[in-house]
Formats: sequence, C-alpha cells, structure tokens
Amino acid sequence: MIKAYATVPAGFTVFSDATEMMFPAGERHVKTQQESTQVPSHVLVSGADANDFVSAAMWIDHAHQGGHTITAQIPYLPGARQDRGTPFGAKVYANLINTMGADRVLCFDPHSPVMPALLENLTVLHSDEVIAASLPNQGRDYVGVIAPDAGAVERARRAADALGLPLYQATKVRDFATGKLSSFECEELPETGRLLVVDDICDGGGTFMGLAQSTGLSKERLDLWVSHGVFSGRAAQLTEAYGRIFTTDSHPGHLNPDVNATIIPLAAFLAAASN
Repeated sequence: MIKAYATVPAGFTVFSDATEMMFPAGERHVKTQQESTQVPSHVLVSGADANDFVSAAMWIDHAHQGGHTITAQIPYLPGARQDRGTPFGAKVYANLINTMGADRVLCFDPHSPVMPALLENLTVLHSDEVIAASLPNQGRDYVGVIAPDAGAVERARRAADALGLPLYQATKVRDFATGKLSSFECEELPETGRLLVVDDICDGGGTFMGLAQSTGLSKERLDLWVSHGVFSGRAAQLTEAYGRIFTTDSHPGHLNPDVNATIIPLAAFLAAASN
C-alpha cells in the first residue's frame, strides 16, 4: 500500500488529494485535482507489492510535473534478503525503486549493505536510534543484548551501545538448499536479568525460536526486537518463548494479531531523518 502526503498553505501535512486509482485494464494511475493548493512532499510505500511501487512512481511523476521535490519513504526494502545468488532479487527491486525517480529515498534498517549500495539518493535510518527511544524505561530493564546470528551482530552491537549494555552473540547453521536451521548456540549469558534479542526481520520466527531454546531461558527473561515484523507462518509461536515482542509498522505483517507485538510507529523517526 502507499500513502502520499502534501503540505497545505496553513503549514500542515495532510494526505495528498492526488489519489491512486486503477484503470479497468489494470494499469495504475493517479487521479489529480485541478485546483489543488497542496504541495506534494513524500510518499510512503509499505510491503513488497510491485504494484504499489508503480503507483508511487505515478504520484512522484505527478509531483515532479508540478515542480516539486519528493522523498520516497520505503522503510522495508523489498528484496533486501535476496542479496546473493540468482536471480539477484536485490538488484531487480533496486532497479524498480530507482526507476520511480524519487529525489530522495529513505529506508529503515536494511538487511545488508548490498541493496543500499544499489539504490540512488538513499538515506538509511538505523534501528539503534529507534530502539533507544522506544523501549520502556529507555531499555534499563535489560542486562544485555543478544545478536541471534552472525548477520545480526552489527545492528545488535549498535543497539547495545545505544543502550549502554553488553552484547552477547549466538550462532546457527542454515542449509541454503532447504532453508532448514540447526546447531543453535549462544555464548554464556548472565544468570539473572532480562535480555533483548535484536535483529532486522522476523518472518516465520524459526531463528528466534531456535535461539530461545538454545539459551534455556524462560520467556520471563527474553524479549525480542525486530525492525520489520513480517510474522508469517508459525510466527505466533514466538509468544511461547518471548515475554514481549517489539516491532515497527514498516511492513503490513506487523498487524498479525496472533503475535500481538508492541508496535513502534516510524513516522516521526522518518520525518526527522528527512530533515
């Protein structure tokens, strides 16, 4: 889905009166207002539906024809996990986003450096700033941060530094032919206190369930932060292993009622990063 925004003469930001539509043949389009006094400012694209990126491109073209500069807020970069192998999904999606023609692209906590390197005019909002500002009691309830695998170490370390906490690292083995996970291990953890697991994406939750089981800790001692809550498949089982689950509204999956995550709205953080 997309949400397009504009400013009005009074200085407020409102939903754009140029709204998306679809022709009977299936093409995406934008219906504009002839006497509009709005100034288009930015468009938010959530999820991975390619049709939404076409709709956003239409709105950006409309705004450019009026002489306006536009930011595309794409907090969840689609294809960012497809950063190796064939097809090279990250490049395919990056090409699609670049073709939209936004003057600036803003994303949140990308999966790896691969896709950001392929995007033009990109600004990255990292998760540590959001985590430090959003956790209850400014994160003072925790005695440490856990990186669930090697790929999460950098972002977990940033979060740990922002919270003034030690970092603990876990490992796992993935069979890339089958996607099956095994051999979860975690370094020795404190004997008391709550720990926060930090990563970028939760899909079906297998990594986090395996980690929780390997630590032997109860849900009263484990919380989970994931920047992008896709929450597919068996993700609801996470409630058996984690006391609190935090995510943002970057992906439509965050609304999965069976996960019942605490949702952190990104609008204010994205607006600040745009300035």
